[in-house]
Amino acid sequence: MIYKIQLNDVLVTSNCEISEEEGKAYVEWAQKKYAGKKIDEVRLNFNGDDVDIETHLAPESFEKIRRITGYLVGTVDRFNDAKRAEERDRVKHM
Repeated sequence: MIYKIQLNDVLVTSNCEISEEEGKAYVEWAQKKYAGKKIDEVRLNFNGDDVDIETHLAPESFEKIRRITGYLVGTVDRFNDAKRAEERDRVKHM
């Protein structure tokens, strides 16, 4: 049987019943280990005295970066008029 606890925006699942306090301790451990990342789920698999912990992180947004007129950029919105003209007039190679 799988037990589930929702702690704020993190789902804690376990193969045995745990207290909310114990679930919070595992979430805090995961947040320290993956500082700066958003955690979606912590899965706990208890096997005697051992615990397997799986941490599932939320997907991060990704911005494509390309080289345009000698600069690595994601967008050209910060280019001045001269750089925009250079980008517009360049020969694109496929």
